[in-house]
This record gives sequence, structure tokens and C-alpha cells, in this order.
Amino acid sequence: MTVKLSDLKPAAKSRRRSRRVGRGNNASDPGTYSGRGQKGQRSRSGGKKGLKLKGLRSNLRSMPKLKGFTQRNSLKIKPISLKDLENKFKENEIIDLAKLMKSGLIKRKDRKVKILARGKITKKLTIKDNRFSEAAEKAIKKVGGKISKI
Repeated sequence: MTVKLSDLKPAAKSRRRSRRVGRGNNASDPGTYSGRGQKGQRSRSGGKKGLKLKGLRSNLRSMPKLKGFTQRNSLKIKPISLKDLENKFKENEIIDLAKLMKSGLIKRKDRKVKILARGKITKKLTIKDNRFSEAAEKAIKKVGGKISKI
């Protein structure tokens, strides 16, 4: 049996007729005010649409003005102290972003890192591709470590 477009019909009771209001007073349909109540903006034609827009406008007016611009993809610089490097790494180890992530000091590899001079360092370390504070740079070089900046 072939199916024709003219033979297709919706399933039983799947389509409901819309209620025709304002077509006189009888027992089944709301007549007189057609379910809109009596006077006022909501009883008029096109009244409800305008009210929504007014409410939205007042909401926008009450929101604080956010000035300036923040870049969505900018990453904040994660500070790492010398004492963390002292505790997590061994003597003569080469430290890069991958090793910092593996040790748990940073969560993401693409994160920007700055080494700060909090705590003391006694181990000779080679640190690559990072930012350094001046005091941290001096402390690492004083112990005999090497630095390569970005």
C-alpha cells in the first residue's frame, strides 16, 4: 500500500481546537468580556505586549552600569613561591609548565605563572618559560640555578 500525502491525518485527540472567545454569551464560551476582565490596559487589544516591554525596560534601568572592558580569554597570572619549588622539586631539575602542572602547583598548562621570592631556596634548579620577581631571580641565581624568561 502506498502512502499519499493526502491520506496522512494526525493521531486521534492529538490536535485540540483553539477556544473561540468573544462570540456571544452561551453556556460553553466566555462572552461579554472574553476572559479579559473589565477595564484597563490588559483588557484592550495589544495591551499585554506593551506591558512586557515596559517591565523589561524598568529592569534594565535598575541594573548597574558596568563600565570598561574585560577580555574573555585573558588568563590571570598564578603566583608560585620559592618555598613551593623547594618542597616539590629535586636538585638540578629542569622545571617548565608541564612539570609545574604534574606537581600540582598549577591546574592548566596554558596558565601564566610568576615565581615570587616567598620562602628560601637551597636547591640548584633550572626554570624555563616563566615570569620572575627581581628578588626571586636573584635568589635562584645566588644558589646557582638558571633562568630562562618568556
